[in-house]
Amino acid sequence: MIRISFRQGMLAGVALIVLLLGGVALRSWMLVETLVEQNRRNSEQAILLTAAIQELAERSVDIERSARQYLVLEDPLFRQRFDEHLSQSLVLVDRLDSLTAEPLTPFLGGWRMVAAALRGGLDKRIGRDELAPFLARLMELNDLLKQAGQRWIESRNTHLLGELEAHRLRLGGQILLALGGALLVALAMGWWLVRPVRQLERAIGRLGASRFDEAVQVGGPDDLRQLGRRLDWLRQRLADLEADREQALRHVSHELKTPLTALKEGIALLREEVPGPLGENQREVVDILQHNVHGLQRQIESLLSLNGTAFEARKLHLESGDPHKVLAGVVKRRELHAQSRQVSVVVEAPASGPALIDADKLAVALDNLLSNAIDFSPEGGEVRLVLARSEGVLRFECIDQGPGVAPEDRQRIFDPFVQGKREAPLPRQGSGVGLSIVRELVGAMGGVVAVMPVERGGHFIVEIPDEN
Repeated sequence: MIRISFRQGMLAGVALIVLLLGGVALRSWMLVETLVEQNRRNSEQAILLTAAIQELAERSVDIERSARQYLVLEDPLFRQRFDEHLSQSLVLVDRLDSLTAEPLTPFLGGWRMVAAALRGGLDKRIGRDELAPFLARLMELNDLLKQAGQRWIESRNTHLLGELEAHRLRLGGQILLALGGALLVALAMGWWLVRPVRQLERAIGRLGASRFDEAVQVGGPDDLRQLGRRLDWLRQRLADLEADREQALRHVSHELKTPLTALKEGIALLREEVPGPLGENQREVVDILQHNVHGLQRQIESLLSLNGTAFEARKLHLESGDPHKVLAGVVKRRELHAQSRQVSVVVEAPASGPALIDADKLAVALDNLLSNAIDFSPEGGEVRLVLARSEGVLRFECIDQGPGVAPEDRQRIFDPFVQGKREAPLPRQGSGVGLSIVRELVGAMGGVVAVMPVERGGHFIVEIPDEN
């Protein structure tokens, strides 16, 4: 089986298109050259014919004059002039006959007959009255030759125009066929070359979305097939790595949670003084242990949550949805949270129609921002959620009246386990991964999240592409 590479296929397609269009162009050039040459020959013949007829008419006048002078004066010199003019006229007649102009042939034969009769009459010394009909017929034949010559020229021009029109129609048909053939070749080559590229694009999209269950199959040129096989190898490798990662996470979770659970139970027994009464110093140590165990548990759960979010972020599910409804759903889920802190949430989101979004990831990201804003807002404060849509971008803003983000924390506030220097009004059990999760999810949607430099309060902005 012949294997054709992408480059060879492209070259073959371009060469075939060039041959089709080049063949028509060459045919057109040859046809133009033929018609130009034919028109040149017609023009030359028309000039020769017109000049010969005009000169024949002038010679006829000289023939008439010398014939009349000879009959009156009977001078041999005038007879010699008559013979010279007649001989030159017959040469012109032969020249006209050589042009193969069929309409002139009968009149040329008649001209020769009249010339012979005129010469015989002078030899017999006929009278002027008898000579007059021959001279008149000669002039009449000249007029007839002129008219026939014009008709012949017109017929040749008409014939040339007819050929030009016929060739034009034929050439137009050939051009259409060549263009159609080139278009078919281009479509066939496009299908043959673009189809595997789209297969590669879909395969890369599946790999980016961590969908490793479907094998990568690419058709078309041999080098693209080879690339498809390499991608399938990469798919299998990524699937193995993902399985190892999940297994490692499960192992770490199990290995950490099991002893941590035992520690929690042991500390609980100590606090309940099951082994025996505790002194004041011992109870203080138990409280410290319990506090650190709870902190360690939150860190482990946050780490697992962050890894789980990073994994889910690679699985993008874009669907048509209403950003306003997503925002309203986030606010509804945080109603009790806001009421417990006596914080009012104001939504500024004009109806803007559907957009191509991953509603679940967007909701989680906005929920984390709103949760932080409520926690850091003072009692009786206000949180504003703003939705704007312009120039292919969906822009979400979360603005609160809390302490905000310190200038030195703005560059690292989205890093895992980073908590800003400015504290919330009330103690909170955060681990510093909420904003990291927001960054992961927004980045997966092709967007960006940033904190604005304001003097008071927190002002976070999320921008994602608006692909509708």
